Amino acid sequence: MAWIGQDGRMNNLLIDLAAASVGSTVLEASDEFFGPKGRLVLDEAPVADPQRSAKHGVWMDGWETRRRRSPGHDWAIVRLGLRGVIRTVQVDTTHFTGSHPDTCAVEAIDMPGSPNIVDLVRARDRWIELLPRLPAEPDSLNEYNVAGSGPVSHVRLVVYPDGGVARLRCFGDPVPPDGLLDGTTPVDLAAISSGARVIDCSDAHFASPNQMLANGRPNGPRDGWLSRRRRSTGSDWALIRLAGIGRIERIAIDTSQFTGTAPGALSVEAALAGPESHPAAFPWVPLLERTEVEEDQRQEFTELHDVGDVSHLRLSIHPDGGIGRFRAYGVSGRAWIDPV
Repeated sequence: MAWIGQDGRMNNLLIDLAAASVGSTVLEASDEFFGPKGRLVLDEAPVADPQRSAKHGVWMDGWETRRRRSPGHDWAIVRLGLRGVIRTVQVDTTHFTGSHPDTCAVEAIDMPGSPNIVDLVRARDRWIELLPRLPAEPDSLNEYNVAGSGPVSHVRLVVYPDGGVARLRCFGDPVPPDGLLDGTTPVDLAAISSGARVIDCSDAHFASPNQMLANGRPNGPRDGWLSRRRRSTGSDWALIRLAGIGRIERIAIDTSQFTGTAPGALSVEAALAGPESHPAAFPWVPLLERTEVEEDQRQEFTELHDVGDVSHLRLSIHPDGGIGRFRAYGVSGRAWIDPV
């Protein structure tokens, strides 16, 4: 099992592999009479709007089926935007009181690519039990820990016998897409979409450091990593587990829209470590010396120390501030993460 958080604990730096923002979609549902299935994967928290009407009954922010009058149960199949290893599942029933399911379960399958719903349903022997049938409380964030089961590409939420769920979250570790780490093509080894993740940081008061590993350019003054104002000595830092073990050739940062909040300088250290190693014991070596940071622009750095293959980077920002995007381009032929 890979080291996944400060002091070995689960933490809020896991990635929601089922979020719409990373490309997740709800492919099919047994029923969506009261609430559309697509709301299950929305990024924003569910809200209550008693003034809003729906085609059938009261509008609810989530997926809601009709009342079942026959044997069976309802279900929804989600194609994960990021294939990965799921560590924690959240079944959010916020605002659903009296219409929530009594119990729920989650199944998973690994069928990379774009299989259609017929292929998924027919592959009955390939679905695994990710989460056994467990009680679901009303108007609650029901959180369940999941034992490692290897990478999966789709999940099926099952509700017994019917009812409403506001959001489904599947937190875990993304894995590199097939063929990405070919050992010859430079890629962004620090991108979430490549299979990277921040596993620890000094501060995430305003925004998670994983946001700086997202695709695209910053879309606002908090679309990235932003720490609180430091009132003591030292500097803030984020520890990035790269998608694969490789040699970093180029680093880029983007502080677009971070005006007045960009750090004064940054530095980057690198280490080659195994899955069982604790970051406190990582053999850190300098990769990029302390360098001044310009606000509201993209900067690239190619004057890096030749440190060979590495698996982790430690980005330090001096003394605090925000980074919209962080990129670390290199070549890798081997994924770092232990898939089980």
